Amino acid sequence: MRFTVLGSGSTGNSVLITTENTKVLVDAGLSAKQILLRLATVGEDFEKLDGILITHEHSDHAGGLRVLMNTVRCPIYVSEKTEDAYLRPKNGANGEKETRLRAKAINDKTVAIESDEEFRIGDIDFEPFSVPHDAADNFGFAAKNSGLRIATLMDFGHFTPLIKKKLEGCDAIVVESNHAIDMLKACPVYSWELKQRISSATGHLSNEDLGEWLANDYDGSARDIVLSHLSQKANEPNLARLTAEYALEAREPLFRSETKISLSRASEPTDWISFH
Repeated sequence: MRFTVLGSGSTGNSVLITTENTKVLVDAGLSAKQILLRLATVGEDFEKLDGILITHEHSDHAGGLRVLMNTVRCPIYVSEKTEDAYLRPKNGANGEKETRLRAKAINDKTVAIESDEEFRIGDIDFEPFSVPHDAADNFGFAAKNSGLRIATLMDFGHFTPLIKKKLEGCDAIVVESNHAIDMLKACPVYSWELKQRISSATGHLSNEDLGEWLANDYDGSARDIVLSHLSQKANEPNLARLTAEYALEAREPLFRSETKISLSRASEPTDWISFH
């Protein structure tokens, strides 16, 4: 099993997870053009996708789906609550038109899943779990194949006991490290309301909160942790990485971890991370 983060940030998020037999695109928050371009960049054929998994309806995770379905023919795995939210009329003059176009694009292409029940796409088993975010039915998940376990979770405001439990025994984790608390407070282009939303318990995870989990609750099992969904206005990539690395170094001596911290970016895919 292997994976690459095709792109991650406030402008859009997509992850590709593959085995020898199965290829799953997780979220379609990048534009359709960028998704197709980046699939080609990492050496994958869009015609061989076995499924698109949508974790929640926000535009940075599902905004490219409608146009993408003009080209891609695979099923869309989505919960009913998320599908309803995705199809809900949008504000503005083009809201009803966009709703009609979305409904047409995904018509007869969806496979209903539950955000708390395991499901399978090809030979990959997905173990979803709810995460606290201001979306209809947002979830993270662990993808499992041949004894390997790769977790992906973005867009969550804080670690819950359930999340901590589901992240145990993972070989790799793609996890949000959205903002630095002080940078968010000082950000001149974000409104007070937006800052409150981002920093709330159902908003986005800070570097500091991720560091606290790494230092105190992480079991040290993952070979790789990829930091994702970094804010381009309220974070700095090296700061996010150093915060995570320092947290790992702060662990008690008996619980040292050899985990490698790496970064995803909005502009380009990560290198493949492979397991055998």
